Amino acid sequence: MSMRQLFPPLKPYRTQRLPVSGGHDLYIEESGNPDGIPVVFLHGGPGAGCESYHRQFFDPAAYRIVLFDQRGCGRSQPHAELCNNTTAALLEDIETIRETLGIAKWLVFGGSWGSTLALVYAETFPGRISGLILRGIFLCRKRDIHWFYQDGASALLPDYWEDYVSLIDADERGDMVTAYYHRLTGADELARMAAAKAWSVWEGRASTLVPRTTVIDHFANPLTALSLARIECHYFMNDCYLEDNQILQQADRLHDIPGVIVHGRYDTVCPLEQAWLLREAWPQASLEIIADAGHSATEPGIVDALLRATGDFAWRLR
Repeated sequence: MSMRQLFPPLKPYRTQRLPVSGGHDLYIEESGNPDGIPVVFLHGGPGAGCESYHRQFFDPAAYRIVLFDQRGCGRSQPHAELCNNTTAALLEDIETIRETLGIAKWLVFGGSWGSTLALVYAETFPGRISGLILRGIFLCRKRDIHWFYQDGASALLPDYWEDYVSLIDADERGDMVTAYYHRLTGADELARMAAAKAWSVWEGRASTLVPRTTVIDHFANPLTALSLARIECHYFMNDCYLEDNQILQQADRLHDIPGVIVHGRYDTVCPLEQAWLLREAWPQASLEIIADAGHSATEPGIVDALLRATGDFAWRLR
C-alpha cells in the first residue's frame, strides 16, 4: 500500500485576531468545512508558529480546521514576547478560542511541544476533548530538556553540537540553557539574533533522520528563529511552568479520551522513551513507532501515520 500524502493546499475561509490577557493578540484561522468535525492544531516550540501545510493533515470535507499562533510567535503579536507567556496562559487561550468559536468539544492535534500542550490541556479540561492525535511526544521533564540542550543528543550529533556551543564561552557551557537565555534576552541585538539562529538551527538539524534543507531553512528564518529560541529558552528556564513529570503523574485523567501517538524511532529531539512511557500510563491510546523517521512532522512515514489517524477519527466522530 502506498503511503498517504498531505491533502492539497487550501486557504482559510475565515481569519481573525483575538485580544487575550497580558497584552497579547492572537492570530486564528479556520479552513475546511464550517460544519465539519472541529479540530484544533497545536504547533510546536513553544514559539514556532503555524505553517500553511498544517491544514493539509485534515480532510477539508470532513473537518473544521482551527489553527492559531500561540503567544509571541507566527502572526500573533507582540512577536517573541516573553511577558505573560506561560503554559497556564496558553491553556486559557485555547479555552478562549474554543468558546469564541462556539465549539463544545474538539479533536486536538499536536506535535512536539504541541503534544505537551495538548496533554496538559486534556488533563485540565478532559470534557472538552473528543480525541487526541499526538506526534513526537515531549514530556517536558527536566531530563528531557537536559538530553537535548546539555548532554545526550550531543553525543549523537557532535558536529551540529559544536556549532551550537560555539557561541558560548567555555566557562558557561555547564548550563547551556542559562547561557543562551542571557544572550537571547540581552540588550545586544546582534548577539541576540546570532544566539537565536544557532539555537534554532541546532533543533532544525536534529529534527529529521535524513537531512532536509527545507526544514533547516525554516528554522534558520530570522522571524521563526527569534521567537522559537527566545520563547523555548524562556519556558525551559521556568521548567515549562509544569511540575516535573506532571503529565505522566496526571495521565489517569486521559483514560476516557481516545488517542493516537505517532513517534519516530530515531527521534533525537524527543527520544522514543517519552512516547513509550506515555502509552504505558495511557493504555487507551495506540502507539505507532515509525521505523525510518526522526522528530519532524514532514517525514514521509510520520505524514502517513498522521493522515491515517485523522482519517480514522473522521470516521469515528462523524
